Amino acid sequence: MNPFLIVAVVSYFLGSIPFGYLLVRIFHGEDVRQTGSGNIGATNVSRTSFSLGVVTLLLDACKGLTAVLITRFLFPGNLTAAAVAALFAVIGHVFPIWLKFRGGKGVATGLGSFIVLAPKAVVICVALFVVLVALFRYISLASVTVVLLLPVLMYALHPGRTDVLLLTLAASVLIAAKHRTNIGRLLAGSEPRFHPGHS
Repeated sequence: MNPFLIVAVVSYFLGSIPFGYLLVRIFHGEDVRQTGSGNIGATNVSRTSFSLGVVTLLLDACKGLTAVLITRFLFPGNLTAAAVAALFAVIGHVFPIWLKFRGGKGVATGLGSFIVLAPKAVVICVALFVVLVALFRYISLASVTVVLLLPVLMYALHPGRTDVLLLTLAASVLIAAKHRTNIGRLLAGSEPRFHPGHS
């Protein structure tokens, strides 16, 4: 079997684990898709429970990281396969088969996936994300900014193969596209600021 197909399938199913949905269902008996933005990611989960939002963030990042680490173990030295794993972990999170392909927006999973491939770029992106959220309280603004900056930083700080850069760019564009309604609200001045729950 084609190794890239194996990587894509395994990474997709890892990425598709809906941690945010599961955590809110288990600990609050609610469907997180029926509250706030209807998203299963950490931002919307934190509107129900800040602590569960943090756990969701970490788990979503870890599933992307795990997909890439498994790929590197199975196919050592194959950067293209690792980048395929990162992309398909994001695709799994955004389009999970378990929730009728309605998932999250992929920021945490994307950063977790690419930290192995571009650690310097991801660290800068995470730091910038924190600063932007602290200054403006818009998760969407920070998210779109850092995901679009990631390929640029990867190109500058981790020069290498074009195929890896293109796969990174594909993941970034997908994540940014999932924020299109947020971008519209930001431009209209109607995007809600981030105010996490405290339960």
